[in-house]
Amino acid sequence: MTAHLDGEIRDGRHHMQVRVYYEDTDFSGIVYHANYLRYMERGRTNHLRLMGAEQQALFEQTETEGAGFAFVVRSMHLDFLKPARMDDVLDVVTWPIAVKGASIMLAQEVRRGDDVLVKAEVRVAFISGGRAQPIPKSIRALMKADLIS
Repeated sequence: MTAHLDGEIRDGRHHMQVRVYYEDTDFSGIVYHANYLRYMERGRTNHLRLMGAEQQALFEQTETEGAGFAFVVRSMHLDFLKPARMDDVLDVVTWPIAVKGASIMLAQEVRRGDDVLVKAEVRVAFISGGRAQPIPKSIRALMKADLIS
């Protein structure tokens, strides 16, 4: 049972809590900027897992059918608004905003309570055999089901 580790989906958005540890901070005691990327990666992975699209299982399934696949970050836009500090409990929120043939655009926020600390837009591409490929219908349907208008 890892559901509590993976967070939860509420109102079409995935929420996952992360505690800030000493190792996450820089010399000034605030979260080092690159660690937000790690938090957001965990949020995207757990979002997929909770929707029933666990990446390792999907990889093994497609590997038997041909070349393996991967989701890769194609682009990312970040706005760092406020700092987080050691022992803060952060909420990493992830939701899809567009699902296209070979890519998904996701919005993400890292929050502390009501404060938004970091905002991101992430474009994730689906590749197989080293080339962009259409996202499998099952994954596209899962993501579109979560789209917030």
